[in-house]
Amino acid sequence: MQDALINWFTTNLSWLPREAVAFIISMVPILELRGGLIAAALLDIKYIPALLICVIGNTIPIPFILLFINKIFELMKKTKIFKGLVEKIENKAMSKSDKIKKYEFWGLLIFVGIPLPGTGAWTGALIAALMRIKLKKAVPAIGCGVLLAAAIMSVITYFIPFLIRTF
Repeated sequence: MQDALINWFTTNLSWLPREAVAFIISMVPILELRGGLIAAALLDIKYIPALLICVIGNTIPIPFILLFINKIFELMKKTKIFKGLVEKIENKAMSKSDKIKKYEFWGLLIFVGIPLPGTGAWTGALIAALMRIKLKKAVPAIGCGVLLAAAIMSVITYFIPFLIRTF
């Protein structure tokens, strides 16, 4: 699914500069930094600019989620149209929160940092907001998690292909 989304974005946003495409992909839930770095590598963006673009793109939505999602969800739950959707999103996010509840900072960091399906900064921020984890704990944990994900994805998208081309 992630590959199909990346292909859709790179095809439909081809009129934008390559860097803008990677930036936008990094901001989108599901794809996030993982998808942004994959797209950046496929679009031949040099590593350092790609890394900066994708980390910044992935980080921008986080404060808004942490600060506003609970209020937005409260408002949406008051409508028949969105109540079921919001409850489904909340239940899905909270079903992944066991380790975060137990280890808080480290659990959140690892949840955001290990690039697996259903993890990442968006879901981590959503869980932190729903669990009402204090900003002074959630922001650094999510930030460090984004950097961990960036390191892992850098190896996968840039370092390993570089080794393969070299040898």
